[in-house]
Amino acid sequence: MLGAIIGDIAGSRFEWNNNKNKNFELLSHLKGCKPTDDSIMSLAIAQAILDSNDDISQLGQNAIAKMQELGRKYPHAGYGGHFHAWLYENNPQPYNSWGNGSAMRVSPCGFAANSIEEVIAMSKAVTEVTHNHPEGIKGAEATAVAIFLAREGKSIVEIRDFIEKHYYRIRFKLADIRASYTFDVSCQGSVPQALEAFFESTSFEDTIRNAISIGGDSDTIAAIAGGIAEAYYGVPSDIRKLALTFLDVNQLEILNSFESKYGIVLEKDAGKGITRAAAFATEIDAPTGNRQDAMTEAVRVTEKAEHDGEIDDRETTANALYNHLYEACNILRGPIDQDDYKLELFTARR
Repeated sequence: MLGAIIGDIAGSRFEWNNNKNKNFELLSHLKGCKPTDDSIMSLAIAQAILDSNDDISQLGQNAIAKMQELGRKYPHAGYGGHFHAWLYENNPQPYNSWGNGSAMRVSPCGFAANSIEEVIAMSKAVTEVTHNHPEGIKGAEATAVAIFLAREGKSIVEIRDFIEKHYYRIRFKLADIRASYTFDVSCQGSVPQALEAFFESTSFEDTIRNAISIGGDSDTIAAIAGGIAEAYYGVPSDIRKLALTFLDVNQLEILNSFESKYGIVLEKDAGKGITRAAAFATEIDAPTGNRQDAMTEAVRVTEKAEHDGEIDDRETTANALYNHLYEACNILRGPIDQDDYKLELFTARR
C-alpha cells in the first residue's frame, strides 16, 4: 500500500501542472508534495480490511464506514464532486462511477488477499459501494490482480499477459502517448496507462517516474502504478523513510497496523538492473496517539528489514551518517516545513 501512497505524494504537485519527462525531484516538502485523496482512501480501505478480520462479507460496509470517517477528517484532500457528496450522505449509495478513484484506493486488497479469487472478491467489495459501473469495477480489479500476481513472483511478461487476456489490451508505449496524453479521470483512460508505466519499468522509482512523465491525472496514475511496483520491486528504504515524513499520526498508525499484519516490502539491489522485491514479516508495535512514536516505529521496522536483508555488514560512511542524522531530524520536525523548523532551532538557541 505504501507504494500507492508514494506515487500519490510524488505526483500531487504535477496533477494540474503536468511534467512530461522523467527528470524531477521525486519527493519534496518544499515543492508542495503531499498526500491527496488517493492516499487517504487507500488508508481507509486498509483500515476496513483490518476491521473485517478476514471476513469479506463485512468488507463493503466497513469500507463505507472508513472512507466516510477518513474522508470527513480530510475534507480538502481533492475528492471528485460525486465522491465528496457521497462522503457526507447518511445512507450512501453507489453512483455508477467509472472513475479511476476505484483503482487508486484498491492496493491494500492486493496485499491482503491469499488467492486470486479472494483478491477479486475483495476488490469488488470495496469498489461497488461507490464505483458500480463495470468499468469502475474492472479498473480496480485489474490493479488489485496485478499487485497480487506481482506478490506471487510472476514476471512482468506474465503479469502483462494476464492483464491483456482478462482486462485491457494495451497497444501503446509511453513514448507514443507522452506528447498527446491529457487529463482523463476514467478507469479506461488511465488504468492501462498506469499499468504500462509499470510494464516499461526497471525499478520502483522508475515506475513512478514513468507514470508521472505522461502527464494527465499524475497523482492517481502514479498511485496505481506505485502499488503494483511495490509488490513487484519493493520500495527502496531511503524513499520509504522520506515518504513517512509526509504522513501525520493518524495515517502512520493505519500504515503501521496494516504492515504489522501483512508485512513490508523493500527493494533489493536497487540500481543493478531489474530488481525484485524482498518481503519481510514485521514486528510493529503500532503505538497510538503520538506521531513521533509512530514515525520512530515505522523507521525502526524499515531499518530492521533492511538489515535482515543484507548479506554482509557495511562500513558506516560519512554519507550514511548524514542520511541517518537527516532522518532523525525529520522525525523530530514532523509536519513543520524545513525553513520554519530551522527558524525554531535558531530561536530556541537564543
